[in-house]
Amino acid sequence: MKNFGKTIKIFLVDGHPNGRMTCELSNWTGKAFKIPRKKVKDSFDRPELENTGVYILFGKSEDPDEKDLAYIGEAEGIYKRLTQHLSAKDFWTEALVFVSKDENLNKAHIKYLESRLYEIALKVNRYSLNNGNIPPRPSIAESDEAEMEEFIENIKLLVNALGFKIFEELRPDNQSVEEQINNTFFIEAARGANARGQSTTEGFVVLKDSEIAKSVTKSFPKNWLRLRERLLEEGMVVFNNGKYIFKEDYLFTSPSAAAAIVMGRSANGLTEWKLSDGRILKAMELN
Repeated sequence: MKNFGKTIKIFLVDGHPNGRMTCELSNWTGKAFKIPRKKVKDSFDRPELENTGVYILFGKSEDPDEKDLAYIGEAEGIYKRLTQHLSAKDFWTEALVFVSKDENLNKAHIKYLESRLYEIALKVNRYSLNNGNIPPRPSIAESDEAEMEEFIENIKLLVNALGFKIFEELRPDNQSVEEQINNTFFIEAARGANARGQSTTEGFVVLKDSEIAKSVTKSFPKNWLRLRERLLEEGMVVFNNGKYIFKEDYLFTSPSAAAAIVMGRSANGLTEWKLSDGRILKAMELN
């Protein structure tokens, strides 16, 4: 399916990029707000924030090796709810808010949005969700559900454009068969290394069920050794039937980092990762 260009209109409310901003998509009734925590109290005069909507709170984990944190919620009065979170939750530094410009979102709509956004974020698994309970999904009319699913697609687009990957799959789930073939690379090497991976705009993703080497070389760099140990400790790589296997897709910053972990030694990912016909990743990137 062909993707068409989109126009995003961003307004810097405070006149600088680290302050509040509003975001709108052409031909969309929704509107987004990005609000730093320290600017919430300054937003009392924004009438749109008195409306019904959904919001996401974003923050960092105290442990740099842990995932970033997020909380997904809904409210009939967004501003009031955000001020409540100032005292109730201290992990977050920024909030993204989504409302309807025509005030066409009712309570059932926002609870549906909250539930679906939570479900998508949980599946993508890039953030640790700070929600205490799983938001229940209400029953709404089929026509309303179709409208809300379209609303969600626009939310996902804007959230990603603003730099938050909470709803972004590690690898596209709509690749054609040809795209899959031309972007699935393999490593089969010593000590049980047998992996598949794909190049993405963010780095290199080693695919679920890929096998890594059972041991590492004596010269294996310490930074990669620490990463390997962390993957095992966190259960991202599990030992099963004599093999070390990735439990799910995992994003590496580079093909070489991915190749090193898979092979248990220093490696040049541009030459180690190969298509099924033998062509190396470097050749495909230069093609």
